[in-house]
Amino acid sequence: MQSIEEKIQDLKRERGAIIIAHNYQPDEVQAMADFTGDSLELSRKVAELEEDVVVFCGVHFMAETAAILSPEKKILLPDRFAGCPMADMITAEQLRAKKAEHPGAVVICYVNSSAAVKAECDLCCTSSNATAIAASVPAGKEIIFVPDTHLGHYVQKELGRENMIMWDGYCPTHSRIRDIDIRREKAEHPRAVVMAHPECPLPIRDLADQLLSTGQMCAFAKESDATEFIVATEVGLLYRLRNENPDKKFYAVSDRALCPNMKKIDLEKILWSLEDMRYRVTVPEEIANKARRSIEAMLELS
Repeated sequence: MQSIEEKIQDLKRERGAIIIAHNYQPDEVQAMADFTGDSLELSRKVAELEEDVVVFCGVHFMAETAAILSPEKKILLPDRFAGCPMADMITAEQLRAKKAEHPGAVVICYVNSSAAVKAECDLCCTSSNATAIAASVPAGKEIIFVPDTHLGHYVQKELGRENMIMWDGYCPTHSRIRDIDIRREKAEHPRAVVMAHPECPLPIRDLADQLLSTGQMCAFAKESDATEFIVATEVGLLYRLRNENPDKKFYAVSDRALCPNMKKIDLEKILWSLEDMRYRVTVPEEIANKARRSIEAMLELS
């Protein structure tokens, strides 16, 4: 009898498909994937692939971004209910209202937002390039930054820029990390380097040695002379960090830093997705064209 992994491999070949997974996916999903990375890395990878069918193991806004950049491909999300609470904290209608209050402002959206919100923005950004993207806006211009208030305030502090209007969105997973978690881990592992995601609240950012996106954390851990790391982000990243650095030690800052939406996909759902070619994520052409402009404007600056 075939294992589920063997069935998935057979269906991949039959469908001409490829599997990609976000760094926060369950260990077995990352092990099954052909590529792992952060949301934008994966969307860019999709655009480079020859395969026409992509099983995107992540959440809805990520699959949307891939569909925007590669409209000719079939982007399958194995669980259609895998969403992002932060992305849901702002709608296109709410953003249009905020823009009306600040005419002339440049609107920057974090990639963790819906296609409809991206379509209302001038520039998109990621956690790794948010500061550089905001720095490209002329100093006299107001910036509306959505939806992550923590990332926005991090950028504001980095640039010393006052004229930024923040949306009050946040990542519930990163917000569950507390400063006492960092202090406890530092007491237990005094030589460890603290890597934190800029989606974390200010008390966590203030205690971090390095503020990095997930992709940057992976690169930093490889290049660093340090052998121990405290990781203040979603616990799924530790699978990749440990696999890529078997001679180094990584400590999760808290078992509460777990995103339930990122854990909705499993091997059975990947199998079913390939069997039934579901659930395909598409973006209406009018929205996709507008959203693509904000993403491409970011890529030109990156």
